[in-house]
Amino acid sequence: MDLERKLEIAKEVFRKEINTLEHIQNNLDYTFIQIEEAVASCKGKVILCGIGKSGHIARKISATLASLGTSSFFLHPAEALHGDLGMVSEEDTIILISNSGETKEIIHLMPSLKVIGAKLICITGKKESTLAKECELVQILEVNREACHLNLAPTSSTTASLVYGDALAIVISEDIGFSASDFGLYHPAGTLGKKVLIKAKDVMAQGSDLPVVKSGCKITDAIVEMSKKGLGVIAIINNEDKLCGILTDGDLRRAIEKKADLYGDIIDSVMTQNPQSIYEEILLVDVLQKLKESRLNNYPVINREKNVIGMITWQMIIREGIIL
Repeated sequence: MDLERKLEIAKEVFRKEINTLEHIQNNLDYTFIQIEEAVASCKGKVILCGIGKSGHIARKISATLASLGTSSFFLHPAEALHGDLGMVSEEDTIILISNSGETKEIIHLMPSLKVIGAKLICITGKKESTLAKECELVQILEVNREACHLNLAPTSSTTASLVYGDALAIVISEDIGFSASDFGLYHPAGTLGKKVLIKAKDVMAQGSDLPVVKSGCKITDAIVEMSKKGLGVIAIINNEDKLCGILTDGDLRRAIEKKADLYGDIIDSVMTQNPQSIYEEILLVDVLQKLKESRLNNYPVINREKNVIGMITWQMIIREGIIL
C-alpha cells in the first residue's frame, strides 16, 4: 500500500467518526436530560458496566464522572456474575453499555439488578434490543457504520459512547456546581490541584530558615543573616515583629556602590521601607501573578496580626511546578 493511500484511509476514519458524532449530536433529545438528572440526583454510587471495548469506554466514563465530582466506579459484568454484585445497592444508579444490547454477560445481570432495586440506565445502539427493553432509561446512539473497513471492529460506536459520557459528566459537574477548587481537591498531584490548593504558608521559608533582623542593627549583621539563609533577601522587623523593611542583594550592591559604611551604618539607612507583603493564606499561583505584575522577586509573608512569619521567592514557586 502506498503512503498516500494510507493517509487517505486515516483521514476517512476521521471523517466517518466525525459524521457519526454529528449525527448523534443533531439527534440528542430530552432522554439525555432525563439521564443527566437521574445521575446527578443519585444518592448512592454511579456504576458503569460493560465488557470488551464497551467495558473500556465504561471505565473511562466512570473515571471522568469521579474526576468531576460524581462518586462512581466500574463494575465488570463477568465479575458481577460471580459475587461483585454485592457492591451494588438500592440507592445506586447503574449505566450499562452495550452497542448490540444483547451482551449475554449484561443480560444475565438484569434479574438480580432488578431485585436489588438499583436504577437501570443503558447506552445502546439498538432500540429493540433486550437490554433496551429491560432498562428504565434508554439512550439510543445510532451508528450506521463503524469506521473499520470491515464494519466489524467497534470504532465509531465506541467513540460515540465515549463522547456521550464526556457530555454527561460535564453537564452533571456544572449542574452540581463543581468548581475548579473541587477539581484541585481531587487532583492534588496535578498542576491544577497545586494551583487551587497550595498556599504561601505551605512553601515559604519560616522558623529558623527565615532571613530576618531587627530594625537598628548594623548592615554587616544583615549581610551575615542574608548569607546564612541564602535567599538573597532579608526582612527587617521592629520590636513588635511588624514588617518595616526588606533588603535584597540588589539593594546591598547599590549601597556598596554609594559607599555605605557597612560596619557603622544601620540597616534602616539602606533598606526598602514599607515593602509589599502577602498574607500566608494567599494561593501560590496568586503570589506568582503578583510577582509578575510587580516585577519583584520575593515577598515577606505576614499573618493577620501583620507579624512577619515567612519569606517567599519566585524560585520556591517554580520548584512547586506552578506556572501561569
